[in-house]
Amino acid sequence: MEKQIIKLNPVFKDYLWGGTRLKTDYNMKSDLNKLAEAWVLSCHKDGESFDDNGKTLSEIIAENPDWLGENGKSFDNFPILTKLIDAKDNLSIQVHPDNEYALRVEGEYGKTEMWYVVDCDEGAYLYYGFKEKVSKQEFKAGIENNTLTDMLNKVYVKKGDCFFIQSGTIHAIGAGLLIAEIQQNSNTTYRVYDYGRLGVDGKPRQLHVDKALDVTVTDKAEHPIKNCSESGKLFDCEYFKTELIKLNGETTVTADNTSFVSVLVTDGEGKINGVDFVAGDSFFVPASFGQFTLFGNADIIVTRV
Repeated sequence: MEKQIIKLNPVFKDYLWGGTRLKTDYNMKSDLNKLAEAWVLSCHKDGESFDDNGKTLSEIIAENPDWLGENGKSFDNFPILTKLIDAKDNLSIQVHPDNEYALRVEGEYGKTEMWYVVDCDEGAYLYYGFKEKVSKQEFKAGIENNTLTDMLNKVYVKKGDCFFIQSGTIHAIGAGLLIAEIQQNSNTTYRVYDYGRLGVDGKPRQLHVDKALDVTVTDKAEHPIKNCSESGKLFDCEYFKTELIKLNGETTVTADNTSFVSVLVTDGEGKINGVDFVAGDSFFVPASFGQFTLFGNADIIVTRV
């Protein structure tokens, strides 16, 4: 197939904490009442994004493996998963394992991720690591005594804040947040606290305390928190490299031989190589595609591996 920019259609998740902003603000179409997450770039077995002809991204890559680029082909499977997350209510307090533990116990890779705050209600906050170093025993006692949140680093957020969440970091997205998440291609989550909520079956949602105790890093939260009001690098790690483009007019981006390029529009509208885009649109640009043009007034997250 000739190299081309692929517009991707998302797969939706209707988790109980989700809202309706992905429908109302992003005009995403679904029969689900709640749209908690839109997986806008995914090759994961739990939900794959697809092109306008219904072909999944996995199928496209299988037919065109060189589209991954040299870095992309160095991973055992497609390396990243990108989501838009609408948290009307609090997510559970949770942690993700690293590669070694996840591969051994769950049969898939671990999960390091980053969050970009697309929008938020006034007073919205999230939990991000521990306020101070705690012992595993103190961590376990906090779970058992319902005092865990007292130990956590509570961060009030504003639009444009960006967080890097390494595997092993305890965290939770709070109510009133609209988040763009770029992560390793994994769906393994260990819940440690869920506010006593009941699932659709009327029973408390499953917790994974023993596994969380195994994998959680209980040191004080260390990673920097950025606020991104201008174009520039967000976070680079061994799994992904992200940058923000505050588009006002025209700019050129290059997809070289090292990596494919993921283009996620979080706000505004414009054109990519002459094709219209609006907020919420996601595009896959093959490696070695060369230069392509972005035009318009928009906020765009560009991801490579």
